Amino acid sequence: MKLGLSSYSLFRAIRDGQLTVTDAINWIAEHGGEHIEIVPMGFNLQENPELIDEITQAAQKAGIDISNYAIGANFVTDSDEEFAAKIAEVKAQVDIANRLGVKLMRHDVASRPIEIATIRQFELDLPRLVEACRHVADYASQYGITTSVENHGYYIQAADRVQRLVNEVDRDNFKTTLDIGNFMCVDENPVVSVKKNLPLASIIHLKDFYLRPEGQNPGEGWFRTAGGNYLRGAITGQGDINMREVLRVIKQSGYDGYISIEFEGMEDCLTGSRIGLNQVRKLWNEV
Repeated sequence: MKLGLSSYSLFRAIRDGQLTVTDAINWIAEHGGEHIEIVPMGFNLQENPELIDEITQAAQKAGIDISNYAIGANFVTDSDEEFAAKIAEVKAQVDIANRLGVKLMRHDVASRPIEIATIRQFELDLPRLVEACRHVADYASQYGITTSVENHGYYIQAADRVQRLVNEVDRDNFKTTLDIGNFMCVDENPVVSVKKNLPLASIIHLKDFYLRPEGQNPGEGWFRTAGGNYLRGAITGQGDINMREVLRVIKQSGYDGYISIEFEGMEDCLTGSRIGLNQVRKLWNEV
């Protein structure tokens, strides 16, 4: 297992000019992280391709891996032309992933408003989504890259929907980026859903949330789950997820890949990320 951090965890510091993405690499290494996951928020690798070499050189100098490249995408389109264009856009991002030297890449697959993100709509959209993911995975295979879908965005977030998509795509190099916290957004128990989807994971995200029930609106800083409960980002290991049990399940499974902390709490992102790294390292050694 290699523990590291998603650059998304440090997004606010990058956005506000406190850190550059190469500064973030050094910060992670200085705090014991073994890898960085690149999420292009606060910087753009298509508009600034020179950053790609700067990132790879910084990671090599800092002695940490670049584990994964994570981008957005939505293959729910209104026309065949838009559909083909979206696939081409994601393939261009695969080329960037290759230049970064990663062997893992997450791309989103689909998004719909909660009110129509039903299982019926999912089954109607599924053939098109499968087709798109196959195109991208087949393209990525020339580089030895495994692509993946993350359980987020409400629409393809429940464990069974993720499994359904991965199994239908039926490519050895298409798996799931397993985010343990995101299952809560569709009111699933993280421990149960991690057990379901762990065999399909290419990389694991550790994210933590505070949970409050519907009818007890805690106010500013909280968002709603699909079922109407309330969530707020927490420092990893300090929220309401049974983090110790999740890590025990992961460790006992024999998983030996990258684990990436995603911090999105209200605390200062440097403080939250530092404490999260220390807390997860401690829990991992205890379970």
